[in-house]
Amino acid sequence: MHASSAWWGFAGASDRQRLAAFIRRFVPANLPTFADLCHDVDEKMFAAITSDRNHVLHHLLPPQSTGSQNYNLRQRTHNLALPSRTGHLTDNNFLQRMLYSDVY
Repeated sequence: MHASSAWWGFAGASDRQRLAAFIRRFVPANLPTFADLCHDVDEKMFAAITSDRNHVLHHLLPPQSTGSQNYNLRQRTHNLALPSRTGHLTDNNFLQRMLYSDVY
């Protein structure tokens, strides 16, 4: 699970399926899937980054959104401004994935 946040977004569907099939050979079926574990690790890491101003990655977060400051909007996992999407590789970046994870 170490560093899965860095590469999980760049793994294609076929890569994820092959990895899941490989892991199923060695892990009991009653345990969570590797995709679920990666998702949980991503959420914990993002929560740590957003809540701790001294976290090494905190300075990479965008500023607070003006909408969250002025309006009573629906709850989201963060109140940060969404950066513009610039391309496929950027969309797979950990922070970009987590910022957009609950939007759509």
